[in-house]
Amino acid sequence: MRKKVIGVFGAGRLREDDPLWRQAEEVGQRLALAGCIVLTGGLGGVMAAASRGARAAGGLTIGILPGDRRRPGPHPNPDVDIAIFTGMDEARNVINVKTCDAAIAIGGEYGTLSEIALALKVGCPLVLLASWSLCRPDGGAAAGFFPAVTPEEAVRLAIGACGP
Repeated sequence: MRKKVIGVFGAGRLREDDPLWRQAEEVGQRLALAGCIVLTGGLGGVMAAASRGARAAGGLTIGILPGDRRRPGPHPNPDVDIAIFTGMDEARNVINVKTCDAAIAIGGEYGTLSEIALALKVGCPLVLLASWSLCRPDGGAAAGFFPAVTPEEAVRLAIGACGP
């Protein structure tokens, strides 16, 4: 049986003393303990925290990076096991969303918002943990995502949304 790949999306600029860092680290750890592969954008902030948590729990991490291995640019965080250099900058978000079986957005900036929108567009199950709140232009509630309050709930919802 193939392992589930769960994307963890969030702000690249986040300090280790930020409460979201701890949530992202716990999400990564819980995903790894559940036997999932953790996919991130491979850089800092939420991505680094989730990767660190997953690696500490013995999990496998994948980083989908914006740059090119042969050119100067951002390097993967030290807890990325498999670094995939795309040379696509923010366009790599499409790869992130289309590669994972489900995704968890934690906090986030505009890059995270683009991943959220792409996930909703392509039907990728999406869990929001302390992240963007969404509504339709007519003011109605947006559909296609699951709100979570704790890392434990976020992981349970994401894994459950993947199906068997």
